[in-house]
Amino acid sequence: MGGSSRRPWAHLVHLWPPHFAFSDHHPWDLGPYSGPALLVSLASEVQDLHLAQRKEMASGFSKEPTLGLLPDVPSLMETLSYSYCYVGIMTGPFFRYRTYLDWLEQPFPEAVPSLRPLLRRAWPAPLFGLLFLLSSHLFPLEAVREDAFYARPLPARLFYMIPVFFAFRMRFYVAWIAAECGCIAAGFGAYPVAAKARAGGGPTLQCPPPSSPEKAASLKYDYVTIRNIDCYSTDFCVRVRDGMRYWNMTVQWWLAQYIYKSAPTRSYVLRSAWTMLLSAYWHGLHPGYYLSFLTIPLCLAAEGYLESALRGRLSPGGQRVWDWVHWFLKMRAYDYMCMGFVLLSMGDTLRYWASIYFCIHFLALACLGLGLALGGGSPSRRKTAAQASSLSREKLREE
Repeated sequence: MGGSSRRPWAHLVHLWPPHFAFSDHHPWDLGPYSGPALLVSLASEVQDLHLAQRKEMASGFSKEPTLGLLPDVPSLMETLSYSYCYVGIMTGPFFRYRTYLDWLEQPFPEAVPSLRPLLRRAWPAPLFGLLFLLSSHLFPLEAVREDAFYARPLPARLFYMIPVFFAFRMRFYVAWIAAECGCIAAGFGAYPVAAKARAGGGPTLQCPPPSSPEKAASLKYDYVTIRNIDCYSTDFCVRVRDGMRYWNMTVQWWLAQYIYKSAPTRSYVLRSAWTMLLSAYWHGLHPGYYLSFLTIPLCLAAEGYLESALRGRLSPGGQRVWDWVHWFLKMRAYDYMCMGFVLLSMGDTLRYWASIYFCIHFLALACLGLGLALGGGSPSRRKTAAQASSLSREKLREE
C-alpha cells in the first residue's frame, strides 16, 4: 500500500512487536496510541472538514484547501483500514488519518528515502538494549517488593530508584526506536523538510507535492511526524515540563490537542492535572499510574512558581548553576514517579515512597510555598503576560 508497496523488506521490521520488548505489558495494554486514540483524532479531522465546508457555503466562494484538511469523509472500510494499519497497531506511534492518507497517496514513493534514515535512527538501540539488560540485572525491580530491601540504609533506598528509572528509560528507548524504524522502513510519515512537520501533528507549512520523480528525488525528507522519543532531550532537558514534551512525543501531541485544550479550566496546572488523570486512566486501572501521574502537576507548579520568582534575579553564572540543580531535581522527580509506574500497586508504591519519607512530594511542596512567598507567577500567567507584551511591542512598531 502506498509508499510501502515499493519496499518488500519493510514488512520484516513488524514481525517483532517492540512494545512488548523487555516488558510485562499485556497485549490489551497498548496505551493512548491504540484504536480509540486514532478514532478520536479522526472524528476531530472530520469535524474540521464539516466546519470548513460550512464556512465555504456561507461565504459563497471556494477557498484554497486548508493545511491538513481531509478531502472527504472516510468510508467505513477506510476507517477500519486506518484503525488497523499494520504500521502502528502493535507499537505506535500515534498518527493522524491525514498522515495515513498522505502515505497512501504518495505520488513517487520510490523517491522517498528509507534505508539510510532507518540506519541513522536504529544505531543507538542495541546500546540501549544492553544497558537495559545490565541495569535490570544489577538492580532488579522485584527487590523493592521484598522485606529485606527496607532493612537497607536510607541512602541505598534513595539511590535504588535511579537505576530502576534508568532501566525503564532504556527499555522504552529501544521499543520506540524500533517502532519508528518500522514506520521509516515503510516510508510512513515522510514529509519534505520544508513542511516543518511536528511529531504527531504532521506538516505545519503547505508544501505542494512534486510533479515528477526527479523533483521528488531532489527534495530532502524527514520523519519528524512519527518521531516518538528524543532520547538526548529526555535525559538532559532542564524542566519537568520539557521532559514530558520529549517523551512519547506523538502521544503528547494527541494529549495536548484533544485532552489538554478541552480541559474544563484555564489554569495550566489544573489543565495538566486533568490531562494526567485521563492519561493514567488510559494506561490502566493500576493505582501506581494515578499516584505517579498526579504527582506531575505538583512538580510543574513547584518548578513554575519557584523559577519565575528566583531565576530571573540571578547572574548568568547563577542561572547556569540554577539550571544544573534544576536538571538534577527534575531527574530525581522522574525517578521517584517512575516507582509508582513500575510497582503498579498502591501498597508497594506507598511503601517505597514512605521508606524515603515522600521526599519529592515534600520538596515540591516546599518549592511551591517558597515560590508563592516570593511572588512567583504560575506558568499560565507568565505565558499570558509574555503574549501580551509581544502584542504590545507589535502595536508600538505599527504606530
